[in-house]
Amino acid sequence: MAIVRNTAYTWINGRRSATMIGIDDLNEKDRLQVESSGNGADGPIDPEAGMIARADLRQIGALIEDLPLEFRETLVLRDLQGFRYHEIADVTGVPVGTVMSRLARARQRLMAAVRESQS
Repeated sequence: MAIVRNTAYTWINGRRSATMIGIDDLNEKDRLQVESSGNGADGPIDPEAGMIARADLRQIGALIEDLPLEFRETLVLRDLQGFRYHEIADVTGVPVGTVMSRLARARQRLMAAVRESQS
């Protein structure tokens, strides 16, 4: 996994103008699949998740790209790719506690950036 990670970083750095697709740009079938998949929880969405869900997808992508590398990497692996904490720790070579700390800080920074951009 570490080799894939490093290869991906090399590829991403060479192609910085990556494009994200907004949910409104998807066809009906794909949009329903994305909306129904959620984060695996069938319960109510917490306020932070609701705020992120309401924000523009392109804006979120840009804000995630602005996060420091270690925070961005942890956030993407956990929240977008669905890795478990110990899997992220193995991939990044840091203790599980560090993964949890980086994830919390990444989410805090992302929420602050979303609030700032909405005001």
